[in-house]
Amino acid sequence: MSTPSLASGPEGPHALRPLLHTVLDALHDGTLARGGPLPAGGPHTITARVRDAIGDVLPDEGDPDALRRLVHTLAEGSADPAHPHCAAHLHCPPLAVATAADLAAAALNPSLDSWDQAPAASALEALVTQALAHEAGATDALVTTGGTEANHLALLLAREKARTTHGTDIRLLHGANAHHSLPRAAWLLGLPDPVVVPAPAGTLDPAALDEALTTLPGPLLVAATAGTTDAGLIDPLPEIAARCHAHGARLHIDAAYGAGLLFSDRHRPKLAGLDAAHTITLDLHKLGWQPIAAGLLAVTHPGDLTALDQRADYLNADDDTQAGLPDLLSRSLRTSRRPDILKIAVTLKTLGRTGLGSLVDQVCAHAHTLAALIHDHPGLDLYDHPTISTVLFRPRDATDDAVAAVRRQLLLEGHAVLGRARLDGRLWLKATLLNPHLRPEDLTGLLQLVDTHTEGNTPR
Repeated sequence: MSTPSLASGPEGPHALRPLLHTVLDALHDGTLARGGPLPAGGPHTITARVRDAIGDVLPDEGDPDALRRLVHTLAEGSADPAHPHCAAHLHCPPLAVATAADLAAAALNPSLDSWDQAPAASALEALVTQALAHEAGATDALVTTGGTEANHLALLLAREKARTTHGTDIRLLHGANAHHSLPRAAWLLGLPDPVVVPAPAGTLDPAALDEALTTLPGPLLVAATAGTTDAGLIDPLPEIAARCHAHGARLHIDAAYGAGLLFSDRHRPKLAGLDAAHTITLDLHKLGWQPIAAGLLAVTHPGDLTALDQRADYLNADDDTQAGLPDLLSRSLRTSRRPDILKIAVTLKTLGRTGLGSLVDQVCAHAHTLAALIHDHPGLDLYDHPTISTVLFRPRDATDDAVAAVRRQLLLEGHAVLGRARLDGRLWLKATLLNPHLRPEDLTGLLQLVDTHTEGNTPR
């Protein structure tokens, strides 16, 4: 058996072309074989199919058909984020242009830990991150793997700033609605236990925050949320920023979900107050339609980034840096990094503000359409009208156990992928709409599926 050609180098394009045809055919056939937004049968069935497809993971002799078979298996056994009934999570259908750029990044394989491994990619990253930072009202931004890493990095920068300025650790205050990565980051960084501020209406209560800031000793870091995971709600950012300013507290805003509203003239005002933050989490593999990963952390004061300074003579020797070679090692917690900025840059340039804003407007409009359908439905309860593109609802008079059973049955049969959220002491079905190409009949069809499965799970 001959050795496969490398993706890069003179033979690269010739080596990739037949493989691309194989991949595209396998993706198409696997998607058709699946039929719905999720493969039917549940974990045991899918695991058995994968086990049969891969067989001996590391055989003595290679299998030239492995690419086709395993891609087909993955496609057949994957959730399809482009399917109109796949709406459980912040899991977007990626743009074709971004996916193509991601393939180019993989083929070229730049590594953003030193300039000599990524000359053009490092220049592109600097330009695009600064542009996105300015869009959010910040000065600079770092590329991350997503919202979790960005939140972790924000707490790290805050901790180091507090240690330098005050000689002590900072303490985190976050709403009861905050993403789980924030208290987890505090634990990982060895910070004091966070203070959880009430969020009785699903958003952080400014009065309760003010009381906590008044009574707690500093230094303090407040984390607000622009786009909660459960309901897509946005904390009252201007009021929170005013209270942080009055008490001298640092402010971080987790806008992993909501930052995409910046592209829309119609919805951008919902993010008023974002520019008051010291750090901001952005995540474009949500409302940016990027293949994972595509996160960023924007910072207002670039001096805070000196906490990441790190020297390794083989990557960023002092004399090289003084001679003008960019220092990339101090731009991340990671060493080797793929050029995720390429797909973001291609998307921004191809669609522009108008194109991206239109996609944002469409998914928000779809959410309002779905909410109206639920509101008018005699057998369903609507939690509230959507702030972004998340809609919570539940079968009327159903128990929480019945709601959970409806969701699982839809999943196991492969008919629909809905999420779940517990608010106001009740369990809700969650539809997070990130597909701009939804049609009204897709939404009515989704509700019909819920109706049908509710009848079989509700005691008479």
